[in-house]
Amino acid sequence: MVIVFLLLALAVFGGLHWYVWRRTVRDTTARPGRARRLGTAAIVGGPVLMFAAVTAERAGAPFLLQQVLAWPGFLWMALSLYLLLGLLAGEFVRPLLRRFLERRDARSAEAEPAGVGASPEVVAAGTGHPARPRPETAAPTPPETAGDASAPTDATPAPGAARGPSRRLFVSRVVGGAAAAAAVGTVGYGTYDVLRGPAVKRVTVPLARLPRAAHGYRIAVVSDIHLGPVLGRGFAERVVDTINSTQPDLIAVVGDLVDGSVKDLGPAAAPLARLRARHGAYFVTGNHEYFSGAQQWVEHVRELGLRPLENARTELAHFDLAGVNDVAGEEEGQGPDFVKALGDRDRERACVLLAHQPVQIHEAVEHGVDLQLSGHTHGGQLWPGNLVAELANPTLAGLERYGDTQLYVSRGAGAWGPPTRVGAPSDITVVELASKRA
Repeated sequence: MVIVFLLLALAVFGGLHWYVWRRTVRDTTARPGRARRLGTAAIVGGPVLMFAAVTAERAGAPFLLQQVLAWPGFLWMALSLYLLLGLLAGEFVRPLLRRFLERRDARSAEAEPAGVGASPEVVAAGTGHPARPRPETAAPTPPETAGDASAPTDATPAPGAARGPSRRLFVSRVVGGAAAAAAVGTVGYGTYDVLRGPAVKRVTVPLARLPRAAHGYRIAVVSDIHLGPVLGRGFAERVVDTINSTQPDLIAVVGDLVDGSVKDLGPAAAPLARLRARHGAYFVTGNHEYFSGAQQWVEHVRELGLRPLENARTELAHFDLAGVNDVAGEEEGQGPDFVKALGDRDRERACVLLAHQPVQIHEAVEHGVDLQLSGHTHGGQLWPGNLVAELANPTLAGLERYGDTQLYVSRGAGAWGPPTRVGAPSDITVVELASKRA
């Protein structure tokens, strides 16, 4: 069954890329040549690099090889998506543009004066009667276009006029060029948006059990930094500087910090040692940590000064702060344990829970948590991916209430795969707790 699904997925993937090749390469070139060969190489090479980049990352290939493959491979992932969407939208534009050109040509033909144009007859001088064209002046049909279904079907230009592209070729070039320009522009801006670093978002969350003394307590929430072959030390420095600029009381790193081993990414994560908050920085695992050696990363972030909460709880002055492992840890016997983290706590105290995935909210409700802080969704990262992410998560982004428990989901600071975001800007959120007793 798995093999059948994989074959079906490959067939769909191949069919979509064939469609992209047809509309951007075959239909926009008049004949085989250098342009068509280069276009074909790009359409074939893009997905090959994409699969190679994903495979190299997951297989733990030499880090230099991962870096070489990551940029072109992952960017093609985003570029092909928006190129496909642009071409599909172009299918609605294509017939409208052809109809417009046909009407324009018809109006031009009607406006031509008598005796001018491609009429097969001419007026005989001084007779007033049309003269039959001489056989030797008739334009022969070029043998290379005879019977060719792909040859232009529009009217042949007048003798001596420069031959331009057929109407069909012109329309294909306009639509294909517009789709390509839109895709490149969208991916280019989305990549710039990620690389310049996340913006700061501020949210106020009232908690019924929070004492008056803790009113205005600020937690800087950062998730999904995704340090890896693309986002490295420079990106980590921008994230750390942004967090420190908010002067938070506490920092919560809620998973998916890395995509790679401590050996490869230890230097990239080093700036995290500069995180500063009055009550320290805390960390819980995300699903990507379990692809990258979760236990090694837990120990490494502890060395950097962060405090991991592995199904654990700490009692701060005015509320409890708890953290649970990500559900991906279940395969390694290190899954979330809400009883261990929350089972024996004093329920008269307010409780804030760090849990990477929003789907963990239901167990948080059962254990009387006041606020769960999560990430994981990226807000969909690449529109229309948000439509799929909404189906898989109870909350895509932002603040929502589930019974007496509130859930806040950050869109994350970085990006997985393409270092690109469209319709889901990255963020670091300062959650300001408000006491209802104030």
